[in-house]
Amino acid sequence: MKVLFLVQKEQRAILDRLYEGVAEHCDCDIRWLSSDEQRNLRAYFRREVDVTRYDRIVFFLRFKQEIRQVGFIRTLPNLVILEHDAYQNYIPCKYTGKFSAHYRRLPWVRVISSGFMVTERLRAEGFDAVFVPKGYDQALLQSQDRERDIELAFVGSTNSVAYSGRKALLDELARVEPLVVTRTKSGEEYCATLNRIRFFVSADVGMGEYMIKNFEAMACGCVLLAFDQGAEENAALRFEDMVNVVFYKDIPQLQEKLAVLRSDPQLAADIARRGQSLAVSQYRFARIGQRIVEALEAPLRPRAPLSVLERLRLKLGV
Repeated sequence: MKVLFLVQKEQRAILDRLYEGVAEHCDCDIRWLSSDEQRNLRAYFRREVDVTRYDRIVFFLRFKQEIRQVGFIRTLPNLVILEHDAYQNYIPCKYTGKFSAHYRRLPWVRVISSGFMVTERLRAEGFDAVFVPKGYDQALLQSQDRERDIELAFVGSTNSVAYSGRKALLDELARVEPLVVTRTKSGEEYCATLNRIRFFVSADVGMGEYMIKNFEAMACGCVLLAFDQGAEENAALRFEDMVNVVFYKDIPQLQEKLAVLRSDPQLAADIARRGQSLAVSQYRFARIGQRIVEALEAPLRPRAPLSVLERLRLKLGV
């Protein structure tokens, strides 16, 4: 299967290992598009792409730019959209409902979504949606077997509107527990910091799925204290409470379970070990890349015939 994989050149997360994981399992032409190229996909394709060469064209681009160019995107054959932010379709934020509206204009497109229940909701709306979870970079992040001198911490951003629930919960927890909230550079500094943390607090409040940080913390040997995203999401990820993760629904429940773990260091160590084993076996980017390729393989829905205007614009290249 020949795949054209279009990804963002400027992106906060380091996802090179995910792209390599995809490329290992198909004949993959990876292109890193600049912001300017993403803003004018018609020009990029006219200049750089022969769409007839590819069995699948995969977008992993900025949603903000996609929705502005749906007229052109509708003309592309064999299109699949990989989307890690579709949870925003179902939470209060600037993109509430906009993913559904976008996909309704592209009803033949396959959407690979990183949330199990988000995928189920998209499928219920009639879209060709497939679940492939987030994961972590196995080359950058691993357990270093060092002293864990930070007991309770969160590492990451709390600034955006989508993270308002995260910030509120962390602020509440910091009033009653010795919580460290910090940010680091990606790569070695981030890995080293995770390896200093015993209990990592994941506060994906109201998101409906687990962000990349959960898998990163597990891979680095932290005990993951995860805001509970629901039984269906947990089962899809093989997350088990007090077995390989620790779930909580509010601060009192988190404190109650934290007290149990503090009084039983062996239980905490066992949860961390099993969580790390699950992350390494199922959620390293090498494995997630393979699952993405598997999600590309089934036949796509037939694309609607191009309108007269669409055919004319393609012919003229405008």
